[in-house]
Amino acid sequence: MEMQGDWTSTARRTWLWPVAVLVGFPIGGFVADLVVDGVNSVGSALVAGLIAGAIIGAAEWFALRQWVSWLWIAATSAGMATGLAAGAALADYGTGRGDVVVIGAVTGLCVGVLQALVLAQRGNGGAIWWAVANPPAWALGWLVTSYVITTNIDEQFPNFGAGGALVFGLLTWLLLAVFLRTETSGVREPAAH
Repeated sequence: MEMQGDWTSTARRTWLWPVAVLVGFPIGGFVADLVVDGVNSVGSALVAGLIAGAIIGAAEWFALRQWVSWLWIAATSAGMATGLAAGAALADYGTGRGDVVVIGAVTGLCVGVLQALVLAQRGNGGAIWWAVANPPAWALGWLVTSYVITTNIDEQFPNFGAGGALVFGLLTWLLLAVFLRTETSGVREPAAH
């Protein structure tokens, strides 16, 4: 029962995560799309990924600032830029359901690995699971969005929308609550801001 209490206690302390994801993804994608007007080349993917990733990363960092340093923002931005550029090129900048799932998986891999490195700085043993869970979570976010907001997909939006963000945010919140519980049960130094 001790472990369950730790998990639920951590879940209560990280409640802002799904809210940050739900706000960060649509705003980040909107701002990036205003700048690049669709991800249709490596250059537009890199720029859109940097912009959207910085906004998403800042929102996520705000929710997790007790556990991660500001490097989370840089990791998210760099991961999204490289992942979006590689994933979109791999999918030939397509907008079909399979294309966006591939883009999501590749972007999730890059973002997840870089964010896991930030988590690992703190000695978090769950960091590897973060890297493993992100590709399917991002792919699922895009899959959900492909059924909800087809207009944004056709416009080659840089990231999934609110529907996908909600699913992604709730799934990853559960994972965060499980592996951050070990940090909250012990004494730790505050994250460098």
